[in-house]
Amino acid sequence: MSAWVYRLFFRLLNSLFILPAFRIGLGRIVSNPVTGRVMVLVLKGRKTGRTRYTPVGYAIVNGRIYCYRGERSQGTWYLNLLAEPHIEVMLPDGRIRGRAEEVVDDDEKFTALREILKNGGLSGFVYGFNPWRVEEDLLRERLRGVRVIRINPEGPAKSRDDRPL
Repeated sequence: MSAWVYRLFFRLLNSLFILPAFRIGLGRIVSNPVTGRVMVLVLKGRKTGRTRYTPVGYAIVNGRIYCYRGERSQGTWYLNLLAEPHIEVMLPDGRIRGRAEEVVDDDEKFTALREILKNGGLSGFVYGFNPWRVEEDLLRERLRGVRVIRINPEGPAKSRDDRPL
């Protein structure tokens, strides 16, 4: 399947199913062990200043939230996050605010990646290995160029009226 078809499929899935489900409080239903653990990043567009919503897979390790940008991803959300690291996160159980930063320590990065892939349900096998059983060397080799983001929670999101998704 070509990259643009893949992106179109996920854009439609996200806008027509994932985001509305989180919006009405059904995040627990769409974020599960089979489909994968999903959260929604609430970001500010770096060029437009408009609010952007991006569903991503995640894992929580030692009280921090981790997600990643794959090598093949265009990563517009990633560029927005780097431009404005103070973000909100819609988790299945509610919203928090936090500060995002790229993980530079390799041990932390690959520990987080393994956990994210284990939380990914069926999509956790996208790199051609079982994330529970893969040897550390193969994990590091296959995921070398992947960027990992750590979100340090700063508290609950401020109460506000959300704009429609």
